Amino acid sequence: MFPTLYAILDPSLLAVPSAQFAGMVAVAGVQLIQLRDKNSPAAKLYSDATELVASLAPRGVRLIVNDRPDIAAMAGAAGVHVGQQDLPVSEARRICDAPCWVGVSTHNLEQLREADATSADYIAVGPIFPTSTKENPDPVVGIDFLRAARRLTRKPLVAIGGITIESAADVFRTGADSVAVIRDLLAARDPAGRASEYLAIAERMRRDRR
Repeated sequence: MFPTLYAILDPSLLAVPSAQFAGMVAVAGVQLIQLRDKNSPAAKLYSDATELVASLAPRGVRLIVNDRPDIAAMAGAAGVHVGQQDLPVSEARRICDAPCWVGVSTHNLEQLREADATSADYIAVGPIFPTSTKENPDPVVGIDFLRAARRLTRKPLVAIGGITIESAADVFRTGADSVAVIRDLLAARDPAGRASEYLAIAERMRRDRR
């Protein structure tokens, strides 16, 4: 079963080291974490990824590296996430072969159809709501887009972009398998408690679907 909460770590938004934060949310039950660092040089990104893998892998938590399949592979991460301007899924897969995961971001239905035809292990869709964690965000796609996306693919769907604890249930109701959360986790006074809230909502939505 695909993890229902996808925590994204952006060191520029953290007040504590990435490994410390990852440890806090892992204790709460988070099973999937992405390291998204657009600013650090490759050596720093590799060092951070290696440290995170060492601390998370024994707990059964998957670490995904954003943008860089080479660093993901060298650090022993569980996979890589690529965007529309990064390496195509097929090329990322050559570097991060199974059982590593390759995820891909999509922002419209054409991109989603293309992603569905690849070997991508999951497809991220968004931004669902307005977001401030990207300098040049793509246009907001909204909840209705998620419903349309669900009809077009059986791959796990990860909703991303401006999701909060107040909107998470509506996102899960569309059929999304997971919510990717950045600021609402990273800025929380109690990140572990906030992660637990998301996981509880996901479990409640899952029970309601049965």
